[in-house]
Amino acid sequence: MPAPDSPRRDFLKTTLAGAAAAATPYVLSAKTRAQEATEKSEAAEKMPIGVIGCGGMGMGNIDAVKSRVNVVAAADVDSKRAQDMSNRFGGGKAEVSEDYRKMLDRQDIKLIHIATPDHWHTKPLIEAMLAGKDIYCEKPLTLTIDEGKLIRKIQKQTGAIVQVGTQQRSTFHLFTKAMAIVNEGRLGKIQRVQAAIGAAPESPAISVAEPPKHLNWEKWLGPAPEVDYRNLTNPSKDGKRPRPREWTNGHYEFRWWYQYSGGKLTDWGAHHVDICNWALKLNGQTEGPTSIGGTSEHPVQFQHGVPLESDRYNTATKFNFTVKYPGGTEMIIRDDTDNGALIVGDKGKIFVNRGKLVGKPVDDLKENPLPKDAVQKVYKGMPMVKNARRAHWENFFHCVKERKDPISDVHTHMQMLNVCHLAGITARLGRELKWDDVNEQIVGDDEANSMLARPYREGYEIEMG
Repeated sequence: MPAPDSPRRDFLKTTLAGAAAAATPYVLSAKTRAQEATEKSEAAEKMPIGVIGCGGMGMGNIDAVKSRVNVVAAADVDSKRAQDMSNRFGGGKAEVSEDYRKMLDRQDIKLIHIATPDHWHTKPLIEAMLAGKDIYCEKPLTLTIDEGKLIRKIQKQTGAIVQVGTQQRSTFHLFTKAMAIVNEGRLGKIQRVQAAIGAAPESPAISVAEPPKHLNWEKWLGPAPEVDYRNLTNPSKDGKRPRPREWTNGHYEFRWWYQYSGGKLTDWGAHHVDICNWALKLNGQTEGPTSIGGTSEHPVQFQHGVPLESDRYNTATKFNFTVKYPGGTEMIIRDDTDNGALIVGDKGKIFVNRGKLVGKPVDDLKENPLPKDAVQKVYKGMPMVKNARRAHWENFFHCVKERKDPISDVHTHMQMLNVCHLAGITARLGRELKWDDVNEQIVGDDEANSMLARPYREGYEIEMG
């Protein structure tokens, strides 16, 4: 990260700028002054924001909206990451801390961005809502179904605006356009949807290691059980940067451990299962699923849903699940075909992912285009911006101003994330589950029901204050 300019650099900048102005024609100088006035005005209008979790996702999101926000507080248990966030997007002046709760007490901060590892989403989200903040939180919102119940309850209680970071909902030329095709009846009655989300990686045995000095490992674990930090360098055989650079139970690779994530089922599942669920809802499938079953493979053995090895990745690597709905509709979640969402109706089918939207109903748009407002209609009639990541944030800002539910609200998010979590429980127990969607309970399976929640480690309970 570039270091802040020194006083000497500032002096040189000022001197050179003055010399340039003296040698520049008046018309260009006036234009420059107008631009500077605009920039100062825009800077003054930037919204102060606090960022919880300052890794790649947090950095990328703030970079996309750096003209709209000013980071005034950065919290991360990795002190290097927090300082980098302050330097890049807060002019080095943002309050840096390991403890995000400090920013929740600040009256000048109305907006919070949460981009932590998955197991650290629910606690700060709920506490931020209770503190009167509006929040953009990365997906998946929860590790468990019961956490989702609490989030929805608190959101209704507080009226907080919460945007979930499933930005595919704001990709207008692909996913949102696909939903417009569904909504206009071009596929007819949907019979089947399929979320293909790719296989997950395995790892070798990962040895215990000393955490980096800038990482507070105990706080990184937070609500999760206290365990050793693990790290093993991944050597590159061909001299190229390997993927991953290291095997670990920490940064980035946390998603392949059930202790901190749901693996591919909640990582990519939170994207493509979301699109499939959106299509079903637009097509009139108001009732939730009744059962889920199928096959899966894990890199370790399980007993009663608990991995028996603690030194390697443990989430499902391969899977093929069938989710059944009232009326005969099915959702398939699988790893072994083209990544994306397939939507099949009795009049046609389409396939959409981040690179394409294809199918005869798409081809037919050349002769029979969608109504001009069809895409905006499924986007709840709200303003639209082209760039997906920026668009999703602009939708959040719009909804904060108008006090409206954003395009990816907590209630629709949890409808689909419950499916992802059920898939994870099915995978870990190796059996079909019957689901009571009204009461959000697994039917006739006490062991499976016990996995709808997880205990929080002492000292890291949600503060309901």
